[in-house]
Amino acid sequence: MKKEIKEQILGNISAQFKQYPNFYLVDIAGLNAEDTGKLRRICFESGIKLVVVKNTLFNKVIESVDNEEIKQLVSTLKGNTAVMYTEVANEPAKLIKKLQKGGAEKPALKGAYVQECAFVGADKLDELCAIKSKEELIGDVIALLQSPARNVISALESAGGKLAGIVKTLSEKEEK
Repeated sequence: MKKEIKEQILGNISAQFKQYPNFYLVDIAGLNAEDTGKLRRICFESGIKLVVVKNTLFNKVIESVDNEEIKQLVSTLKGNTAVMYTEVANEPAKLIKKLQKGGAEKPALKGAYVQECAFVGADKLDELCAIKSKEELIGDVIALLQSPARNVISALESAGGKLAGIVKTLSEKEEK
């Protein structure tokens, strides 16, 4: 491979590191062209960018980054490697788990860099699935904030006639 091409590939990988905050390293070896095409289509529909990389070039980019967490992933760069870049932290993990439940052995998780933490090994898949996305966390916070207001409103509604009677009695006392 020519030096110019290597430098271009290294630049592309570095740019994707900056563009996507999360990535998963997976093994897709053994998938035929049809299955690979299906996987790429599913990834695209889920907002995941799937790229096959050369381990030595990916390793050079990892070594050049000043991030000790990412450097933990060097040990996973063996055999065929594909990278799933994503904005949503848990989307690739959910996709991999769904495909494995459907009977597919591949893609197989090798490691991931999610929310500034490295996860090494296929045994981390359930842990990665449990990570909540930014939107899910915002939804949880909103639900927690709405909970006390809902309790007050339901208490007022359940009091029904009692509350109306109390208000009427109080207004009558003020008039006297």
